[in-house]
Amino acid sequence: MSSLSKKFEVQVKHNPIKRTFDIFFSLFALLFCFPLFLIIAISIKLSSKGPIFFSHERIGRGGKPFKCYKFRTMYPDAEARLKEMLVICPKTQEEWNQTHKLKDDPRVTPLGSFLRKTSLDEFPQFWNVLKGDLSVVGPRPVVQDEIAKHYGIKAADILRLRPGITGPWQVSGRNDVSYDTRIMLDQKYVEDHSIILDLKLIAKTIPAIFTSKGAY
Repeated sequence: MSSLSKKFEVQVKHNPIKRTFDIFFSLFALLFCFPLFLIIAISIKLSSKGPIFFSHERIGRGGKPFKCYKFRTMYPDAEARLKEMLVICPKTQEEWNQTHKLKDDPRVTPLGSFLRKTSLDEFPQFWNVLKGDLSVVGPRPVVQDEIAKHYGIKAADILRLRPGITGPWQVSGRNDVSYDTRIMLDQKYVEDHSIILDLKLIAKTIPAIFTSKGAY
């Protein structure tokens, strides 16, 4: 059991219907979109140096950490670019301190910016779903620092379910939504989740991708 599980005494929720839906939906998405997957992978390799994929540790159901996969959207020297920008631009430093995100992020490649705005960078996460790390729909995946800084005891509720590729946060404005609102949306989803709600959120995800609202 992870330290987070012990700290919050997380009681996970098991839903075999939701898990079955996740597996079939992800298999369909991976097979149907495989040609697009190849095009993106080749484009990343040709447009900048570095690997095709990027992984970062997120906190999953029950407080268990896992590697979350994405298409790489940043330059290999991303951290050096960020440090330089934070030193020379106080406004950027202030924005970074508030959200740990930047609308004009110097680390992101031109192709990466497109992939982020269309959420195509998250396509490899269907593999995480098949592995059991993620669900198609669920609370937003977070890192351990976010749990400590923003969630507190509320993490015990949110970590009862697998995080999702999409969810209420993604269809409600993404980065335009305040952090407190994100947490509230995730808590409500955990309380009210159902297959019908998941289908509604998937349907809302499609126009959210095309409008790119709050995506950067």
